Amino acid sequence: MKLTSPVIIENAHDDSIWTATWTLAPEDSAPILLTGSLDETVRLWDPKKDSCIRTNTGHCLGVVSVAANPSCRMAASASIDSFIRVFDVASNNTIATLEAPPSEVWQLQFNPEGTILAAAGGGSASVKLWDTVKWKEIATLSIPRPEGLKPSDKSGNKKFVLSVAWSLDGRHVACGSMDGTISVFDVTRAKFLHHLEGHCMPVRSLVYSRVDSRVLFSASDDGHVHVYDTEGKTLISTMSGHSSWVLSLDASPDGAAIATGSSDKTVRLWDLKMRAATQILSNHNDQVWAVAFGPPGSSLLASVSDDKCIAFYQYS
Repeated sequence: MKLTSPVIIENAHDDSIWTATWTLAPEDSAPILLTGSLDETVRLWDPKKDSCIRTNTGHCLGVVSVAANPSCRMAASASIDSFIRVFDVASNNTIATLEAPPSEVWQLQFNPEGTILAAAGGGSASVKLWDTVKWKEIATLSIPRPEGLKPSDKSGNKKFVLSVAWSLDGRHVACGSMDGTISVFDVTRAKFLHHLEGHCMPVRSLVYSRVDSRVLFSASDDGHVHVYDTEGKTLISTMSGHSSWVLSLDASPDGAAIATGSSDKTVRLWDLKMRAATQILSNHNDQVWAVAFGPPGSSLLASVSDDKCIAFYQYS
């Protein structure tokens, strides 16, 4: 896989862009990029025209996560204002507004069937799950408190949950914490299964393989990308190269590569067979908060940054 030189959209938002995800236009199945920014908006982009389709408002503070439902009809955005806004992609009409205590909503992710929305629960050391029909909270997946730790012991904040990901088969949810641990849950039984260890700093981003439900990728402030066998509870490999925090990663639809974004201002493309970076792109001039591969068949990758820019790459 090789990325072409990107098309850059400058000043795509009025402030830092922290999150990005792809969906398909309901009317013609063309790929659309959704971005969220500290300017409190979510914007929809047409990569063919390199233009903004629509700007969505509704949050009172910066948008930290956007997630698209596999149905392509709805998406959700989370903000520092501790609200999740679920909206219709085509009309921008609000479908639901979900509230959580301050700093209790970070990354969002729909399950592969689109029936459950998961939210990384911040200081609650948990992942909250909502059904997507009645928008009722159906479960809170809590990370077990270490033995001997009193409920009032503030050191529990080390389990502050930053990231969340669903397995390909929808059976498991993984979440990454400030202390570098990754927790894996059985969703059907709402049961904690085990920790995955190896990182020594916050785990900012998680994504399961698009072709194997056992394989999980993680990105951390320690500068490393890890590949885990979640069922075998083993670290398969470690990939290093970024000179600073790895803030984001995504897996390609064909399972052959991953892309990462870092506070070292670069985007890297990694070949999973070689377990090495095959391309380093330095098109941003500030830290890269999100990278996202487009839908299968689109051959697209996007990255967003504190520099307020969006970069669209083609790959082959």
